[in-house]
Amino acid sequence: MAKTTFSGPVRSDNGFQIPVVTTANLPAATSVVAGTVYMVSDNGSGNDEYCIVISTGAAWVTAVGAALS
Repeated sequence: MAKTTFSGPVRSDNGFQIPVVTTANLPAATSVVAGTVYMVSDNGSGNDEYCIVISTGAAWVTAVGAALS
């Protein structure tokens, strides 16, 4: 599947596939395009809680805007 950049709201009738990684395997926020999304499986603290993170281009933030700890 090709990568596509959108502006504005995005809707999918078939769902979205978000890559799942541990915090240790999360790429540097500066190495990906702002708006890139990952699912972190250890929630930044080594436990088994999941967290959606979004790159600002400078840092990873949670879906509610808090910095990933």
